[in-house]
Amino acid sequence: MIIIAIVIGCIIGVLAGMNAPIIPYSLSGYLAISIVAALDSVFGGITSVLKGKFDLKIFVSGFFGNAILSILLTYLGEKLNVDIYLAAIVVFVGRMFTNLAIIRRHYIDKWTSKDKNNN
Repeated sequence: MIIIAIVIGCIIGVLAGMNAPIIPYSLSGYLAISIVAALDSVFGGITSVLKGKFDLKIFVSGFFGNAILSILLTYLGEKLNVDIYLAAIVVFVGRMFTNLAIIRRHYIDKWTSKDKNNN
């Protein structure tokens, strides 16, 4: 069910992206950090589903909380003339790789155990 929702979301995102106006350069940093924060939440949600600990309230609050915090860090960094958003990118991308490794291990273990049962 979640895979279907992800695929539908990707299709809607592509269709919306083709019809959306071009983002001005001054706002592209905000969009980039928001996308990274959202992807971090999505990978964290998939990981929690695989562990059987998924909670929609935590997912939604984390999704919007991460996005808003990252936008605020980007804004603060712009005002201080310091690239603070880079710290958020490092943290979010690091967590994304960690969650991706957990997802990958889950499916590799599942695949190898299925292979062992067939032999």
